[in-house]
Amino acid sequence: MPEVVDQRSDGLDALSRTAARLRPWVGTSDPLPRLLFFTDPVRTPQPEAVAERLPTGAGIVYRPFGTSDAVARGLRLAEIARRRGLVLLAGADPALAETIEADGLHLPQRLVATGPTLRASHPTWRLTAAAHDAMAVHAAERCGAEAVVVSPVFPSNSPSAASPLGVAAAGEIAKESVLPVYALGGVNAKTADALIGAGVYGLAAIEAFVA
Repeated sequence: MPEVVDQRSDGLDALSRTAARLRPWVGTSDPLPRLLFFTDPVRTPQPEAVAERLPTGAGIVYRPFGTSDAVARGLRLAEIARRRGLVLLAGADPALAETIEADGLHLPQRLVATGPTLRASHPTWRLTAAAHDAMAVHAAERCGAEAVVVSPVFPSNSPSAASPLGVAAAGEIAKESVLPVYALGGVNAKTADALIGAGVYGLAAIEAFVA
């Protein structure tokens, strides 16, 4: 009988290999994950299944977007993260992060200014921020973020995505940033290799982890 190949595992392995070849970690604190899985209630309806397949040390940015089962699903993801050695960040919602005992918070660009207050009240939280241009990256640097997620780098299926920055522009932003930079937006096993040498630290994706 022919061997059955799990193409999802092949894609995840490819992303992991590429991420390991990106910009090295230069921070003084514990290294951040090389891979960040961004959940979405519509595009990733079973995030627990994805979490069970992520490599140890990867990260999850849990974004329930107001769904009624946000806490219950968050608690399930928290259990998986603890068991499998993953980093769990709640998206945009400090109260949710506290309730599910997440490792920290991911801030949308519009909430980056709240970083200093969050850092003061939760000094042990890992704190990342979204940015769509160089000015937003510098704002994240000033507001206490540990890392910044720059998007969209490639054409994206996200309905809210702007025009893609492209590898060259994203790389220039990454090289000028004092923070580790993740690339998000259209990142998958086929596009990720183009980011090797561009200056980004890690890969962030949504559908690439379920494809």
